[in-house]
Amino acid sequence: MSQHTLPELPYPYDALEPFISRQIMELHHKKHHQTYVNALNAAEQAYAKASTPKERIALQAALKFNGGGHINHSLFWKNLAPSKSEGKGNGGVIADGALKNAITQTFGSFENFQQQFTTATLGIQGSGWGWLGVDPKTGRLEITTTANQDPLLTSVPLVGVDIWEHAFYLQYLNVKADYLKAIWSVINWEEAEKRFTEATSGARL
Repeated sequence: MSQHTLPELPYPYDALEPFISRQIMELHHKKHHQTYVNALNAAEQAYAKASTPKERIALQAALKFNGGGHINHSLFWKNLAPSKSEGKGNGGVIADGALKNAITQTFGSFENFQQQFTTATLGIQGSGWGWLGVDPKTGRLEITTTANQDPLLTSVPLVGVDIWEHAFYLQYLNVKADYLKAIWSVINWEEAEKRFTEATSGARL
């Protein structure tokens, strides 16, 4: 059985400053994501050795939690990019194109989309994720949330925002709204556009 491994970040740990600090990125990637990877590998090994349905059922929660943590964080790192406003990259800028058009058509404007996404994500009780996804059958965009480390299964994720405390607390304390405002400056819309194109290439838009 192949082992899951921690993916490399596509940028240095301090590349998202001042919006997400180096300290947060190092802890989030090296400690939290690595823990999910280790625990997922352990759960899969235990599952492979399990000989009864009861033993396999008992491992479902660990597989879901740690597998989701690995899937979600692997998406999240690609989801982010050094900020254009800081002269570091293209983070925070959405170019004219199919995804921007779809956002405008669905939500009225890009600003409306941001407000709706922030409202939905702030509404999460406890830990979870906020998502912009696309239904691959219809090409329709939707804002949704998942609890804990549950991955997005109802649609293809384009942008996911981690709202666990470990993603922001060292910098933003308990003010989730400030974190959600700041993160727009480092969202990688080029990556989101690529996922959108791949997801809708067979859809009837």
